[in-house]
Amino acid sequence: MLNAAHPGEAKASWQIAHQALEAHAKTRAQLDFEEGALLLAARRSNVHGHFGYGSFTEYVERLLGYAPRVTHDKLRVAEALQRLPETARGLRRGTLKYSHARELTRVATPKTEGIWLESASGLTVREVEKLVSGRRPGSLPDSPVEPTQQRHVLRFEVSGETLASFRDAMAMLQREAGEHLDDDALLLLLARHVLGGPVDDGRASYQVALEVCEGCQRARQVADGELIDVSPTVTAMADCDAQRLPDAHVGASPPHSPTRATQQVPPAVRRAVLRRDRHRCRVPGCTHARFVDIHHVRSQADGGDHRQENLVTLCGAHHRAVHEGTLLVTEDERQERVFQHADGTPYGGAPSSLSSWGHRQAFQALRGLGFGEGEVRRALAEARRELVTEAPVDQLLRHCLERLTARVCQRAS
Repeated sequence: MLNAAHPGEAKASWQIAHQALEAHAKTRAQLDFEEGALLLAARRSNVHGHFGYGSFTEYVERLLGYAPRVTHDKLRVAEALQRLPETARGLRRGTLKYSHARELTRVATPKTEGIWLESASGLTVREVEKLVSGRRPGSLPDSPVEPTQQRHVLRFEVSGETLASFRDAMAMLQREAGEHLDDDALLLLLARHVLGGPVDDGRASYQVALEVCEGCQRARQVADGELIDVSPTVTAMADCDAQRLPDAHVGASPPHSPTRATQQVPPAVRRAVLRRDRHRCRVPGCTHARFVDIHHVRSQADGGDHRQENLVTLCGAHHRAVHEGTLLVTEDERQERVFQHADGTPYGGAPSSLSSWGHRQAFQALRGLGFGEGEVRRALAEARRELVTEAPVDQLLRHCLERLTARVCQRAS
């Protein structure tokens, strides 16, 4: 027999509880909206300064008990809601959950928020997180996912001893790097320490398995039996210094790939390069000397070979920066290594944040169009010589595209 109330009868306990929770959920969403607006107003009016607190996050932590990261996230959402009227209205009326608004504000714009709200309707917060992950502001729910933008959350509950040891390990990695590394870079370095680098200097540092489609160049890393999409940057890093495994073959015809694993850089050459560079990253100021990679100054796709003169030792963080377009490694007329920021400023100097950001965006956009790293870097170098110092990204792209497409047409003729 169902425990349900009939018309004219008292409501069942489960109905009362459900209706109370429904009302609470609506009130909570409204309170979340109000709290965000209050936090934003308090920060803008410098409330914490009037009480002698060192920062706004300290003020909020003492008043509301929020950790700094929670405060930053609530402020981000509150600022975004000022530009997203439909999302703000849903939260203010209690028809939209805060957890949904938190994720949607990462990607929605005034032009796209209606589409995002419709796509997220009826989804759980996990499903909304998955829908948003890997997409930029302004993109749509059906836009292709960019592995470079996709983020995964790691959560652990540990003892005080483990927490202290973890923080010591992170601090040591920061000191070895000689510069600030974000959470992603630090955890990657820590993982590579645990996975174990090569005991033989002739073997590459990469001890992970990557599967790369020959047709579309989509790359996925094998992780505990699962395939996880990784960015083209990871593929480019592995192309420099990795061990190539035979293709996994399915079918009746014999495989065409070699049956043995081969090193990208011959072991003897790799050992010689590491000895020359003293087993350390060559970027000025970097002190990393473990789990380093060998990088081709002139890529193999652009005709570079495995001669020692074309190879340089880089740590994982700086190797990634090269293939992301934020660090330049070239040679001068004396064939000495030259390290520069994306805008051409000598490494360690004072680069222009606007110009560096523009060059990185242009680099990644042109690589996404299929142009090789070498030709993109040459086109950007020409642009730096011919355009104003802080040329807008669209002007930088047009300048490079004109030259790159002209060269493609010239080669085809």
